[in-house]
Amino acid sequence: MAKNRALFLDRDGVINVDHGYVCKIDDFKFCDGIFEVLKKYQKLGFLLIVVTNQSGIGRGYYTSEDFETVTAWKLDALEKREIFIDEVYHCHHDPDSGCGCRKPAPGMLLEAREKFDIDMETSWMIGDKKSDIDAAYNAGVKNTILISSDCSDKKGATYCVNSILETIDIIK
Repeated sequence: MAKNRALFLDRDGVINVDHGYVCKIDDFKFCDGIFEVLKKYQKLGFLLIVVTNQSGIGRGYYTSEDFETVTAWKLDALEKREIFIDEVYHCHHDPDSGCGCRKPAPGMLLEAREKFDIDMETSWMIGDKKSDIDAAYNAGVKNTILISSDCSDKKGATYCVNSILETIDIIK
């Protein structure tokens, strides 16, 4: 039986505009094109899995409940557009914790692999930071896309694009 393929997505800077520690619904703004992109990959049969570092929780800037409230709102907004996120994984640890889930560590992706029987070699990671790309490689995901306004340094990614919409011509 064929394994599942997943599209791993960072949250801040990929799904929503990164204002720094987005923890309130009023501060959450979806990135341009995200609905179209997620619908396309959902129709192609990809599992949609969010993997996000949320060190603001560990640093005391906001609570786990704040994160869960925003996440529930985000998932509801997507579902109203018939987009279904299969799972949201988050690391609440601060950068100095040494945990195995904070990207670039592969913990969140490996947990998803086990839960959903994911073929990491046919899966993709879309992120906006080197830690996203490194986490993918550390988990065995070789297909990566960096979203950046400056693609002169792809930070080790397979591809670099200026917007999420540009991924439509890359992932088939």
